[in-house]
Amino acid sequence: MWLIARRSFAEGWTRLAATLLAAVFSIGLIAGSLQFTLRAQEAVSGSDASEYSAADVLVQGGTTDADDPYSAPDGQVALRSVAGRPGVAAAAGDAMVPVTASGSDGRTILPPAGAGTTLRPWTSDARLNPYRLESGRAPAGGDEVAVTRHVARAGKLDVGDPLKVMLPKQSRTMKIVGIVTVQGHSAVASGDLLLAAPSTAGQAAGLPAGTWQGVWVKAAPGVRPAELRAELAGALGEDVTVRTAAAVRDAQSADLEGAGASIGGAIGMLSSVAVFVGLFVVANTFGTLVRQRTRRLALLSAIGATPRQIKRLIRWEALALGAVASAGGVLLGYPVSALLTRLFAEDGFDISAADAQYGWIALAVPAAAGIVVTQLAAWRAARRAARISPMAAIRAASAETAGRRRGRVLGALAVFACAWIFFGGVFGIRYEEPPGPERTVGVAMMVLMGCMTTVVALALLAPFFVGPLGGLVGRVGTAVSGEAGRLARATITRSPRRVSSAASSLMLGVALVGATALTVLSVNARFDETGRQVMRAEHAIAATGTTSDGPAPLPRDSAAKAAAVPGVSAAVALTVSEIKLVSPPPRRPSPEEPPEPAYLSVTGADQAAMPAVLDLGGRLPRLGDGEIALTSAVLEAQRIGKGQTIVVRGAQGRIPLRVAAAYHDPSHLFADQAVVSAATMDRLDPDAPAQVVLVRGGSERDLSRAFADTPGVGVLGKGAYVRTAAGALTSGLTVIYGFIGMALVLSLFGMATTVSMSVGERTREFGLLGAVGATAAQIRAIVRWEAATVVLLGGLLGIGTALGAVFLMHVATGSSFLTPDPPWWLFPAVIAGAAAVALATSALPARRAADVPLLEATKAE
Repeated sequence: MWLIARRSFAEGWTRLAATLLAAVFSIGLIAGSLQFTLRAQEAVSGSDASEYSAADVLVQGGTTDADDPYSAPDGQVALRSVAGRPGVAAAAGDAMVPVTASGSDGRTILPPAGAGTTLRPWTSDARLNPYRLESGRAPAGGDEVAVTRHVARAGKLDVGDPLKVMLPKQSRTMKIVGIVTVQGHSAVASGDLLLAAPSTAGQAAGLPAGTWQGVWVKAAPGVRPAELRAELAGALGEDVTVRTAAAVRDAQSADLEGAGASIGGAIGMLSSVAVFVGLFVVANTFGTLVRQRTRRLALLSAIGATPRQIKRLIRWEALALGAVASAGGVLLGYPVSALLTRLFAEDGFDISAADAQYGWIALAVPAAAGIVVTQLAAWRAARRAARISPMAAIRAASAETAGRRRGRVLGALAVFACAWIFFGGVFGIRYEEPPGPERTVGVAMMVLMGCMTTVVALALLAPFFVGPLGGLVGRVGTAVSGEAGRLARATITRSPRRVSSAASSLMLGVALVGATALTVLSVNARFDETGRQVMRAEHAIAATGTTSDGPAPLPRDSAAKAAAVPGVSAAVALTVSEIKLVSPPPRRPSPEEPPEPAYLSVTGADQAAMPAVLDLGGRLPRLGDGEIALTSAVLEAQRIGKGQTIVVRGAQGRIPLRVAAAYHDPSHLFADQAVVSAATMDRLDPDAPAQVVLVRGGSERDLSRAFADTPGVGVLGKGAYVRTAAGALTSGLTVIYGFIGMALVLSLFGMATTVSMSVGERTREFGLLGAVGATAAQIRAIVRWEAATVVLLGGLLGIGTALGAVFLMHVATGSSFLTPDPPWWLFPAVIAGAAAVALATSALPARRAADVPLLEATKAE
């Protein structure tokens, strides 16, 4: 049997090549997904270097957010109150100023793995300095800065280059004088660091001389950090927070590990799409390959081969094919991973700080997955081959028996039951969790998994639809092509499995395209409609760059500059910050689980001018100092009532606010959760960045002229800004689109391979038709009508699956952004594309088959 398998490989390598390519692409997608997951986890959890690595104790002014290990303290502490105390060997001041840096090309430098970029003081004391200078020197002048290596790499910068830095209150151009690493890493747990002279960092943080947000402390020899922490906490009182540096490092490491696990889980869900499509495509092509060899396998049974030997033959072939495909797929995984890395970077999640992975997991796991996928794909084909009777060698095709039909129906029902495991979870989430983006993403992934399972069930049932559709296509073909149409009808209805095999791959592709296109069009249309409805301003001043948190901040004087332009009647800066809800405390997900901290995105705006540029829903009065308006969704989720006083924690500590009104922003683009006055925002976060300035009146030309000397700032019309803001909110979908796009290419390749192989397996039939008088044009017409059946069957099932997927997303999330309301041209365009692919892939094999001489056709399998 091994000799027979080897001979089959040698003689049929052209047929195996198509299956091999399908397997290589499938395993390449799996390997690329795994490679990216490992690299993302390395970028997150592997960058646990800490600027506190040389310190023993941290004395921080005021309080810090216990749920955020990277949060800045909300108070100040004098360096002299800590230095010189018993047990303190060294002390250095610290400040954390959030900034945005631009590279040599003017584009924003994204910090690694969705972290942040902060300006910190250079520590000159070697006992506390954790930074290792890789090149250059320490910063000394007011405009000098040393940067972590990731900043230099990502921005394509070197020592001596200028660095554009956007501070909370101004923009500065600083000179890079050094490049540093921390504990051998290119960044730290909190992200990228810009290290300036202490006086520069203190001024940027707005701190009085000698006062800092925190103080790093080195314990004297023989003094334990825990003992020193207790002594300092008792001596300094309640106005400061004293923690050991090890506790802060451990909290950051735990947060990174959790983030790495979350990223791995999310990418794993997307990778399951690759595994499913790969298994589906390889199973289809392998099944077609076995069907092509019906005659040879039947003759082997006739001369004494047992069903077990036939199964072993197919599995050996699958093993050899899987081994070759695994090697090629692992190599293909690296460019796939690079593509995914680029897509994530465009969405503000940069993992380039981590190198490509070459460990045994990155290499062995996808290779083993390739073997497993090909073995699973060959399992059904091997069972089918073992059941071929010797009489099948003299028959062109065989109809399915009633027993096989019953088995197919029962199998489809079992798969449908598995699909409802996912759909049941979707509706469980719908009635147990409050609405929110997290739920929407989770529901979408579960619906996607359920719909993929449904595709398998529909593929099992596809042969039952071939007869009616084949009859319909045959009647149309008879009316158009005469005898060729009648022959096409006979060949279609005689071999439903061959037609359904090609149609099932097409169905998968149409379902992926349809569901993705429906989602994108629905979301974009809703954003455009509601954004234009809410935005009354005609113009928007916005930064052209982006950060990991969204659009880059604007200079502080942007609103005043816009208001000075002739014809402008209102110019309102929308400042954005994040606050933590302290009271009332957040709800517990369940009695056994601790409550999740609730963070709100709050928008600050000039209350007198805001109605001129924004039309928010609900009754939103002019808010005074100490008042806040919350969306109805936040009020419901947190069980807060109007008139209630809540306590929030901002950058300046805890502040009580009275809930003055409920409103809603149907666009989710301007004030998605909370609104406060400009005075209240100054109390919450005086350094809150302005993300946009909305302008009423004036001309775009005059506004552009006013901001011509401000780099990185542009003037947009209403429609352009709505599209830009919507793109920032949906940027995370780019990666999902990338995964689905690669899976789509793979599914279309599988369909093309199956169609081509199904035409090739009928070489004998086409040759005999030519012998009895059929012309080459008639044979090509038969193939075209069969391809039309494939397109009709795959298109209808795929469109139904896509509509069902989006409908379930809409029902489960209740979101008006997900509605199954396709434009009239969408599905005709999808069907036209599918028809073009089917006809293109079948035209060349059909032409070759039509030209095969009779003697060669009789020898073909």
